[in-house]
Amino acid sequence: MKKHVKLAWAYFITFALILIAVTVTNSLNDFDQYSQAAISYYGSSGPEVREIQKRLKAWGYYHGAVDGKYGYLTYQAVRYFQSKNGLKVDGIAGKQTLYALGLPTGEYNPAERHIDLLARCIYGEARGEPYEGQVAVGAVVLNRVNDSRFPNTIPGVIYQPGAFDCVTDGQINLTPNDTAYRAARDALNGWDPTYGCIYYYNPATATSKWIWSRPIVVKIGRHNFAK
Repeated sequence: MKKHVKLAWAYFITFALILIAVTVTNSLNDFDQYSQAAISYYGSSGPEVREIQKRLKAWGYYHGAVDGKYGYLTYQAVRYFQSKNGLKVDGIAGKQTLYALGLPTGEYNPAERHIDLLARCIYGEARGEPYEGQVAVGAVVLNRVNDSRFPNTIPGVIYQPGAFDCVTDGQINLTPNDTAYRAARDALNGWDPTYGCIYYYNPATATSKWIWSRPIVVKIGRHNFAK
């Protein structure tokens, strides 16, 4: 009888250990999936949250203190930013949201090459211009992407034959500085100092008679921006 009891207990303990192991494994998998998707979220704190707050505050989405604490105001600001940028609106600063904010995501994103290309175009076309003017050049590229008269991708617009002097003269291959990258990200995040323009030119050097016929919307630095 004692032998049967001991055997039963052995089976019970073995089964219990297996059940615990399966439960722990599933929990770890769930945590791993969540931790990969949610990098910063309500209740988080630290340098990354501070950077999120800085970006959102600079772009007018966040009006609280930059204190590195992911509270309700930060949560609401992230949701607002997500809704304006075509992202999943969940208030979680996951990889896609961090990428849109111009912050490290922990992995390579193929779309980074488009940011790099836009920064190269800005640097080749507008380095030495006021910062607003550099963002404006990036905005023109993006406005063309959204205009049915032009290619619908950033590379397509930039490499369209004759569209940009920096491609023709090879300056597109220069290494952009941090300002050009920052201008590219600001343009991608919705800042358009041109108010929808799809052309720009330097009146001191422009030789095309046609470009002078376009209605000028704004002048920034040495460039006229037109529709």
